[in-house]
Amino acid sequence: MIEIKSEREIQLIREASHIVALCLETLKTQIKPGMTTMELNNICEKIILEHDCLPACKGYEGFPCAVCASVNEVVIHGIPSDKKKLKNGDVVSIDLVASYKGYHGDSAYTYVVGEVSKDVEKLLEVTQGALYEGISKVKPGAHLGDIEAAIGDYIKPHGYGILEQFTGHGIGRSMHEDPAIFNFGTPGTGPILKEGMVLCIEPMVCMGTNKVRILPDKWSVVAKDNKKTAHFEHTVLVTKDGHEILTTL
Repeated sequence: MIEIKSEREIQLIREASHIVALCLETLKTQIKPGMTTMELNNICEKIILEHDCLPACKGYEGFPCAVCASVNEVVIHGIPSDKKKLKNGDVVSIDLVASYKGYHGDSAYTYVVGEVSKDVEKLLEVTQGALYEGISKVKPGAHLGDIEAAIGDYIKPHGYGILEQFTGHGIGRSMHEDPAIFNFGTPGTGPILKEGMVLCIEPMVCMGTNKVRILPDKWSVVAKDNKKTAHFEHTVLVTKDGHEILTTL
């Protein structure tokens, strides 16, 4: 079952989501070659704490940091490090969750570091486009499969790999709630959306294969062919007339 949130719960999720959006927007002006992924983590954690929120990723099932910082072939769940310096041509996805009075907001954005190739620009453009294509299907009466199919159908013509074993999700009092939201599917299938549901929609896309491995750190999910990857995510509310993206400023 997808939980329907009360007006009070929605407002708390909205507050948490706003701080997540503030973090990701701030990084757009900060990221540059030579920075470490731990520096990016520290910028976000400072913003989260200054706004009376908690960094929900930190300590989640043992994860040590406030954000996931995934560079190049690392698709998701990269652990920030003082030793990982960004260089020109890298891409880095930052995925973070803030908790405000026990309710959560979640978003991810993939940044370019310096200048990247046209192929990499296209990967990011398609992945972000797929996110918004999926979001466009969010409205009362729609099926979850409508969202999933829209994302997959947008990506597939480009020949990219779509992660199969990792998904989007519901969100609220917990960081991860039902339902699992795949990035491929069949229209007209799955649960029917209702006003007050809150979903995290997040295409995770590889330039080449969708086959992945998990590094010895037990977190970092890496494309097996070591090609670049992208990840974009928003927290989305089902409204009376359609949807509202909560993780924007």
